[in-house]
Amino acid sequence: MQKQHSNTWSLRIIPVLLTLSSLLHGQKTTITDEQLWVGAFNQTRISNKWGFWFDAHLRLKDQYVQDLSQAIIRFGPTFYVTDDVRLTAAYAYVHTYPAPGHANISLPEHRPWQQVQWFQRGKKARLTQAIRLEERYRRRTLNDDQLGEGYQFNWRIRYNFSLFLPLTKKQFDPGALLFNVNNEVFINFGKQIVYNHFDQNRLFLGLVYQVNKHAQLHGGYMNLYQQLAAGNTFRNQHSIRIFYFHNVDLRE
Repeated sequence: MQKQHSNTWSLRIIPVLLTLSSLLHGQKTTITDEQLWVGAFNQTRISNKWGFWFDAHLRLKDQYVQDLSQAIIRFGPTFYVTDDVRLTAAYAYVHTYPAPGHANISLPEHRPWQQVQWFQRGKKARLTQAIRLEERYRRRTLNDDQLGEGYQFNWRIRYNFSLFLPLTKKQFDPGALLFNVNNEVFINFGKQIVYNHFDQNRLFLGLVYQVNKHAQLHGGYMNLYQQLAAGNTFRNQHSIRIFYFHNVDLRE
């Protein structure tokens, strides 16, 4: 008799669990889009201890190239602790073009940031890592047509690693072709962050051409998975990413 009661209870609870699962799944919305990201990076060393950082980006959206998404420029000084450890304190201006929620206006963002970057260089592999702290001041909006007063503020921390594996006999010499896997995770924090402490993850797989000892051209596929501020809405973005990296040492 006890066994029959247990089986009856199981039959009752299974539909309830299935219903809850369905409801929870239904509450999650995923937005899919495609973008093209192009960017140029420069790190210039002017002395044994000092240099500067500069990078600029343009991002296109809607089937990769149909509309403008975002433009970014960053610059600031870099302190060289050693040849393989660098500290940067810099400023970024981010210009987000019209999108849902601000369909007829662009949004400015001011973003001071600080970073530690370090390198591990081997004959068969090289690894670059960085931890970046950002202070994000994003302009408020009233509607599709009007900016609001003041800025929303939150902190964000990012961890990035980039692994390079040579595919040709030239290894890391000019003319070499490399495989690159790069991943960066973003975490939000601050009073205005309620639901999306996890911001996003960017996974990149691609090829690197060693143009010369100072420059590299990167190209490949990036998947960006982001939790939006509402908490139950996510972005799954497929992007083609083309970056050019240039390092200059004025001591040479």
